Amino acid sequence: MKIILRKEVSSLGLQGEVVTVKDGYARNFLIPNGLAIRATEGAIKAIETEKKQRAFKIEKERKAARELADSIERISLSVCVKAGESGKLFGTVTPQMIADGLKTKGFDVDRKQITIEEPIKALGKYEVSIKLYTDVVATLKLEVEGEAVEG
Repeated sequence: MKIILRKEVSSLGLQGEVVTVKDGYARNFLIPNGLAIRATEGAIKAIETEKKQRAFKIEKERKAARELADSIERISLSVCVKAGESGKLFGTVTPQMIADGLKTKGFDVDRKQITIEEPIKALGKYEVSIKLYTDVVATLKLEVEGEAVEG
């Protein structure tokens, strides 16, 4: 029996693929569990349309991510943190601090997308990677400035 996979099945294939399996396997396991549907002409056309829409959506998201990456790479972000006289920070600069700083500049970036190679524990200039999409990475210029510590 020919079926169309609705979800990825490790032994058969990926979502949207048309595969041939034994009738019993399809009727007793794949179709009742929502993993597959019968491969009729209408279903195959619907899957093809769905694939085209998904590809269009992915390309649209990738283009938006590239534009955001270009915008982020053009700016420089300053983060003020408490530091001692020697320029050493009390704590580190976290991805959340960077995300909050970007939000004040109008960029909506999740802290989980921000990658800091080594912990930032001193004042100075750094470069931070932001993964916006699977293959789109922006590099942000970050300047860590110290606040006066009262004490």
